[in-house]
Amino acid sequence: MARVDVGGIGIAFELLGREGDPAIALTPGGRFTMDVPGLREMAQELVHAGRRVLIYDRPNCGLSDASLLGDSESEMQAEALSGLIRKLDLGPTVIAGGSGGSRVSMLAAARDPEICSHLALWWISGDPIGLMQLATYYCGEAGTLASVGGMEAVLRATSWAENFAKNEQARDFILAQDPDKFIAVMQKWAAAYAPSPITPVPGMSPRDFARLTMPTLVFRSGRSDLSHTRATSEWVHRLVPHSQMVDPPWNDDEWNYRSGQTMAGTDGHTLFRSWPKLVPQLLDFIGG
Repeated sequence: MARVDVGGIGIAFELLGREGDPAIALTPGGRFTMDVPGLREMAQELVHAGRRVLIYDRPNCGLSDASLLGDSESEMQAEALSGLIRKLDLGPTVIAGGSGGSRVSMLAAARDPEICSHLALWWISGDPIGLMQLATYYCGEAGTLASVGGMEAVLRATSWAENFAKNEQARDFILAQDPDKFIAVMQKWAAAYAPSPITPVPGMSPRDFARLTMPTLVFRSGRSDLSHTRATSEWVHRLVPHSQMVDPPWNDDEWNYRSGQTMAGTDGHTLFRSWPKLVPQLLDFIGG
């Protein structure tokens, strides 16, 4: 694991594969890390196919630093991703991600199109239930804890638990915040998830979608998935007219099934364990 400063934020990352091979950046969802089951396995399969793969911890995740910059957390993380790709001099990179990682990937590609050779997206969060879940999980819990018990109480926030456990900077940074100012940031970040009649993805304006001129692959979401609705994936596909839409290599209930297994806690974290199955379609798309 290596570490680099990107815009004043310490970012932990790994580069897998041979220097000079075409690069792919993979971003998971939630506030999960580069070690979440399924992501590294997906990266290794891409390495075996002759790709150099960047896996990393976003700000507020894992071994990377905590930060409260940006109009939204996703936009701040997207700037970190594009800055990391430039800092590592990877050149035009395939940017790929699922769930929260798809949002970060889109935002990074729209704000800095020159770094993105291809864009691949799956499990795109959207629609009122899915977006309100995000606002509550990422912002509501921590903001409420701060209002009740100050910044010491925020250390109990489940969505930040892994960051606090792995990076002392994150704990110290949060403890140093003024509770009222922290709550104001959580309110602002939560507002970014408000459903919109003009865009399916928080932070992405119609103008941002118009900047996605690179080849784009959208995996259709399952009908039963209320966190990443099929309508959201189809709306993104319509907003990127040249994009390809394909069905993923798993059953319609993949998200619900994996979520249930994870909540049961019988087999560890399972949400992303099927992601390596995406590799053949991803390689076909990028010409691998």
